[in-house]
Amino acid sequence: MRVQPYLGYRSAERLVLSARVLRSGKAGFDCNGRLQAIRTMLAQFASREVPGVHVSLEVSGHDGTTECYNALSDGEGYVHFDIDLTPHRPLPKTPMWEVVALRWMDRGEQHCVEANILAPGTETRLAVISDIDDTVIETGVTGGFRSIMRNWQRVVATLPEERIATPGVDAFYGALGGGRLLPASSNQSTGRQIPATHRPFFYVSSSPWNLFSYLVAFMNQKNLPLGPLLLRDWGFKRETLTASSHRQHKVSSIAAILSLYPDMRFVLIGDDTQGDLPAYADTVKHFPGRIAAIFIRTASNELLSPQETSAQMMIETANVPLWFGQNYEVGKQFLSALGFTPGGETEQIVKTVEKVDVLAASA
Repeated sequence: MRVQPYLGYRSAERLVLSARVLRSGKAGFDCNGRLQAIRTMLAQFASREVPGVHVSLEVSGHDGTTECYNALSDGEGYVHFDIDLTPHRPLPKTPMWEVVALRWMDRGEQHCVEANILAPGTETRLAVISDIDDTVIETGVTGGFRSIMRNWQRVVATLPEERIATPGVDAFYGALGGGRLLPASSNQSTGRQIPATHRPFFYVSSSPWNLFSYLVAFMNQKNLPLGPLLLRDWGFKRETLTASSHRQHKVSSIAAILSLYPDMRFVLIGDDTQGDLPAYADTVKHFPGRIAAIFIRTASNELLSPQETSAQMMIETANVPLWFGQNYEVGKQFLSALGFTPGGETEQIVKTVEKVDVLAASA
């Protein structure tokens, strides 16, 4: 039995971390041969969850103190920590990944695994929230079970290193992240830390939690900024597979992030295949002044739907810069033309934006 930690995040007052208790081996994608690759990927979906397991979270401070929090795995094996930090733990000056410990008992023996927590810096004024599916990678799973059946070979038989990122996303996200990775802080003496970027990244996706390790491996392979992944628990029922459920997941996940960091502004990045534009319009409406810019990758050749057109008008009325583009190479040139340098911090990515008329371009 093992505990799979996901990537957490915190403010000075709250810490959010999820994990899953499983009876399966740790995912490894160094496979020899297509058959082994298929077996490896099928194992990600054929998870054996363990309910009713007590898991403890240990959070160590720089002053040597340690606080312990407890949770019980639910019927799907998930463990959720959303805790008030007492006492409050000040954020570092610049973003960094911190290390915490998860402990549990199995067959009379105590086990431990480390988890990483993103702590945005006190000087951070701008962060990025990005979709994954068809924005960073063509997952082929965002449409539910039928989509998996149509794309079974891509989902089941292709390893992370074999997947192709959307054109230019590495350079574009590298520029948004600040152009260089910050070294891991030496203030925390234990644990392996992830290098952080000047501007933190969060990823919100309708992909299932079963693909967490796969997506992290893909991001590492493609040198993309790593950030907390807010994925979904898939149940093969109508309320979890409809387009409205995808939108609601994104709206609620983004709202949770913005609520945790009230002093930060965010760039939202998505695509035109999964209702990102209406979801982002909802965010603009409910969090006025918090969205610095929105980028929508035009992954399909379809015209904007009436709902999407209405969302576009709402965003533009709120004076939030909105940009459409087929690839991120164009986006990189766009940012460069506006003087957005890799090392510079800014409260708003763009001040004047060339609006691309998707309807005219598709005509």
